Amino acid sequence: MPDRRMPYEHPRDGTPEETGSAPGRAPSMLHRLAAERATGAFTRAAGTLFLVDGEVVHAESGAATGLELLLTRCCPLSQADWEAALSRAGREGGVAQHLVACGLVPAGVLDLCRRTALYDAAFFVLATGGGAGRFRRGVRDRLGAPRGLPPTAVERETARRLALLDRIWPDARVDVLPPVPTAPVAPKVPDRQLPILRLADGARTATDIARILGRPTFHLLVELRRLAAGGLVVPTLPVGPEPHGRQPPPAPAHPPPQEASPAQGPQQETTAGGGPSAGVAPGHEFTDPDVALLRRLRDALEAW
Repeated sequence: MPDRRMPYEHPRDGTPEETGSAPGRAPSMLHRLAAERATGAFTRAAGTLFLVDGEVVHAESGAATGLELLLTRCCPLSQADWEAALSRAGREGGVAQHLVACGLVPAGVLDLCRRTALYDAAFFVLATGGGAGRFRRGVRDRLGAPRGLPPTAVERETARRLALLDRIWPDARVDVLPPVPTAPVAPKVPDRQLPILRLADGARTATDIARILGRPTFHLLVELRRLAAGGLVVPTLPVGPEPHGRQPPPAPAHPPPQEASPAQGPQQETTAGGGPSAGVAPGHEFTDPDVALLRRLRDALEAW
């Protein structure tokens, strides 16, 4: 089980408005903002959490599946209706109220999709490797959700999700590198996994596949890890340097987050595609796993 302390402690040399820094070892910024009942936008490398009165009301991440995709998949809301709602009510932060008042989305469906999208985006914002956080006071999201969640609840869910992924398959490269099937013909797998195998072409990332299918990205990661544990997909490793002299992204891993010492400052890790973590460099040689043993371990863990 990874340490639930998330590495978004603010740097000691930041300004109070941007990082809330204080002399000595400071508690996490989100805990401070919750105690202050602050309103604004908490931003890290992978995305943003929006707070109202110290509670998380909305989250956005480039690695997650957005709320509009979830809504258009589960109810008759067109992209044009969504964009019209943003245009009419986005500035006032009343998109949620507008969708319900106009009968475009049932209130219950909106709340369910909103929470799903919130946890999906928050997973990437709060997971390891996002760097220090920056808080902009007074900034509000366009959705205008009436209720929020305590930051501690969002943190706990992020830690639970990280631990779940590692229990399924402890190699996170498939989270951020495009997966590719190991066999040309799709094997017999659960129906929910077949579309993933068909879209896994060695070019699309997990985020790309999740958006095409209209699924939360974290749920897609769970299925990808299960496919990897069964030896059915592998990550496509980059070959050689990327354009413009950039080096390939490091292969991901999920080591327990280590709280940075004051002398070192916050940890900095690089992730590809907004993934939750990073670790071993691509090109490192791994021995082939015992797939049968891993399957038995997976089945035992899932039964437990």
